[in-house]
Amino acid sequence: MELQVINSPFNQEQAQLLNSVLATLTDSQKVWLSGYLASSQSNSTLGTLATDLQEAPQMLSSITEQVVSKEVTILFGSQTGNAQGLAEDLSGKLEKHGFQVALSSMNDFKPNRIKKVQNLLILASTHGEGDPPDNALSFYEFLNGRRAPQLNDLRFSVLSLGDSSYEFFCQTGKDFDRRLEELGGKRLCPRVDCDLDFDEPASEWMESVLSGLKETQESESPLPSSSKTETSIDQASYSRTNPFKAEILESVNLNGRGSNKETRHLELSLEGANLEYEPGDSLGIYPENDPALVDLLIWEMNWNPDEQVAVNKQGDRSPLRDALITNYEITVLTKPLIEKASQVFSNNDLKGLLAAGNEEELRRYIEGRDLLDLVRDFALKEVPASTFISILRKIPPRLYSIASSLKANPDEVHLTIGAVRYNAHERDRTGVCSIQCAERALPGDFLPVFIQRNQNFKLPSDQDTPIIMIGPGTGIAPFRSFLQEREELEAEGKSWLFFGDQHFVTDFLYQIEWQQWLKNGVLTKMDVAFSRDTEEKVYVQDRMKENSRELYQWLEDGAVVYICGDEKRMAHDVHETLITIIEREGQMSKKQAEAYLTDMQQHKRYQRDVY
Repeated sequence: MELQVINSPFNQEQAQLLNSVLATLTDSQKVWLSGYLASSQSNSTLGTLATDLQEAPQMLSSITEQVVSKEVTILFGSQTGNAQGLAEDLSGKLEKHGFQVALSSMNDFKPNRIKKVQNLLILASTHGEGDPPDNALSFYEFLNGRRAPQLNDLRFSVLSLGDSSYEFFCQTGKDFDRRLEELGGKRLCPRVDCDLDFDEPASEWMESVLSGLKETQESESPLPSSSKTETSIDQASYSRTNPFKAEILESVNLNGRGSNKETRHLELSLEGANLEYEPGDSLGIYPENDPALVDLLIWEMNWNPDEQVAVNKQGDRSPLRDALITNYEITVLTKPLIEKASQVFSNNDLKGLLAAGNEEELRRYIEGRDLLDLVRDFALKEVPASTFISILRKIPPRLYSIASSLKANPDEVHLTIGAVRYNAHERDRTGVCSIQCAERALPGDFLPVFIQRNQNFKLPSDQDTPIIMIGPGTGIAPFRSFLQEREELEAEGKSWLFFGDQHFVTDFLYQIEWQQWLKNGVLTKMDVAFSRDTEEKVYVQDRMKENSRELYQWLEDGAVVYICGDEKRMAHDVHETLITIIEREGQMSKKQAEAYLTDMQQHKRYQRDVY
C-alpha cells in the first residue's frame, strides 16, 4: 500500500521517504516499526511528535540506508596468507561503507549457501602449476562439479594472485571467474590478475568493487556514509607496504665444514616495531639485487648509472643504479616481460620467439635465464634506461617460514635460509635474497621486513593434541617455532618430527636443540633420514613407511600432520606416502584412503606450508 500525501499529515518529501522504506521492509520489520512508533506516540507530547515529524526526512533516510544495505560475502583461497590478508583489508573497507560482510576461507564456507548469496567477492591465489590452494580445493571442486547451482541472481568479482614466471599464471582465479559466469553470475567489475607486486592492482580492484556495489543500489537508496576517515592502511603500523627495518643480530652458518650446502640461521630484532606473530607465520623480506649483476646490466646497455629515473607511480625518482638494486626485478624472465620487450625493441628474433607454435621453445628459453641473458642473447640496445625499466615489475618480497616463537624470544624473529647458488647456461647464478643474507647483509645491517600471517598452518588450539611434523632441509624452520611455543606453554600433547638432509655430520640442522627437546619430553619422537650417508638414498617418506603402523595409530588418535618444504617433489612424495600408509594400515581402498586424507585436510588436521 502506498501512502498518499492528500490523506496524511506528511509533506511530499516525508511521504516519498516513507513509501521508499515501506517497499523494502519485511513483515517482521513492519511489525517492529509499528510497535516502535506506537510506543513513541504514547510517551510523547503533541509538541514532541511535531518535532519528530519535522525531523522525519533525516530519520527515515537513515532507516532506508540500513535496510537496503546488502550483505557481501568474501571468500578467499590462500596458501601463504596473501589472499587472506587482502580479503581482511577488503572486509574492513566495505564495513566502513555500511555493508554487512561475511568473510570466510573457502574451506570453511558451506558450498550450498552460495545459492543465497547476492554479492560474492573471491580472492584466490594459484598454487603450484595452476592448482587451487589447499583451503580452496573443496569449494573449487563443488563449483566445477555437477552439483553447482545456477546463480542468475549473483553479482561477483574475482581478484587473482599469482606469479607470471609460472606458465599457468593466476589460473585458479581465472577458473573461478569463468565458472561463475557460466553459472549465470554477473560481474560487478572485471577480474584483476595480480603478479607478485600485487598491492596497487589489488587496491584498484577494491575501489572498483566498492563502486560496483554502490551502483547496484543507486535505484534504492544511497549507502550510509562513514563518519570515519577512510584509510586503506594504517601508516602508523608496519606492514607489507610499510616494512620495518629490522637489525640483524646474528647470522650463523648451520652446516658443518665440507657440506655441499650453506644454511643461514638469522636472528633479527623487532624491538620498537610492535609486530606480533604466531608459529606457522612467515616473515617477508624486501631484498636487493646483487650490485655486481646490476653493474653488468648497466655496462651492457651503455647506460649512465647516475641517471635519474622514476621508481613508482607517484613520480619519485632515484639514480638508475640504486633503482635497479632496490626497486626492480632483474633475475627472472617471464612471458609478459618478453612480450613487452618485443614492443620496445625492434627485434625480429624476439618476435619470433613469441610466435604461435613456439610455446615450448619459449618455456625452455625462460627457464634459468635473467634480464642480462635477454639483452645479450638478442642484442637489445639503443633504448633509454627510463623506457626499459618501465617494462620491469617491482622486486617482490621473499617469504620465509619463521623459525622462532615470540613467547620464547620477545622482540626477535629467527629465520632458516638456504643459500641458493647454481650454474645455468654457462653462468654462475645466485638467489637474490638468500645470498644477500648469506654474503652481503652482516650483523648490524638492516632488512626491510613484515609479518605474513598464515592461518592455514597453525598449532592446534588444544595443547593435548598430538602433532606430526615432516620437514626436510630448511622445511624444519616452522617446527622449531612449534616446539619453542609448546615448551613455553608446557603443552602435554605428543610430538613426532621427521627430518631429512644430505649428511648427518654436516647437515643436521639445529641438532643440539632437537636432542634437548627429546630429553626433556617437549619432542616425543624423532626420525631422521640422511640421503647421502648410505649407498641407497633414504628420504623422510622412507622413514614414514618404516613406522607406518605407529604413524597410522597417531592419525587415529587425532594427530595433526604438518608438511613444510619443496612442493614439487618432497611434498608430493610425502602425500602419496601418507595415502599408502592409510590404505595399508587402515585396510582401505586407495579411494577410501584419499577420502580419509581429504577429510583430515577439511578438518585442518593436514596442513602444508610448501613452496
